[in-house]
Amino acid sequence: KQRILMRVVVQRVNKAAVHINKRLHSQIGRGMLIFLGIEVADLQEDADWLCSKLSKMRIFADADGVMNRTLQEEMGEYLVVSQFTLHASTKKGNRPSYIKSARPESAIPLYEYFLKKLWMDSNRPVKAGEFGANMQVSLENDGPVTILMDSKEKE
Repeated sequence: KQRILMRVVVQRVNKAAVHINKRLHSQIGRGMLIFLGIEVADLQEDADWLCSKLSKMRIFADADGVMNRTLQEEMGEYLVVSQFTLHASTKKGNRPSYIKSARPESAIPLYEYFLKKLWMDSNRPVKAGEFGANMQVSLENDGPVTILMDSKEKE
């Protein structure tokens, strides 16, 4: 069977926050809001590749307004939110299937590894939502800049 992928949606933000049960759980100022979807076949090498790319991604404007600066140069922060719905299959019917999403027993350790690896690769603050929680995410997208990445296509 063909391996699918670890998938992220990255948004350049001026600010973002996660609330759980109407309480502020975590928040960042300028930085990247990362929605992370973990698939059943994902491995640490998928997280390694994504974290390496994210820590070097130049999506912040330089003095000329060109996206040429990294999050480190911007002194920004990361906010990572687990989102199993990124692996929704909509081929059949009208209700998405999430069968490709990793189960918590394998996804949680990989999610925690992703958070640590991103911090190690970037040396910048990495804040997070709560795995499996019903979260309310608010953000002010800057640009807007929204980028889709996955560890299979590597594009």
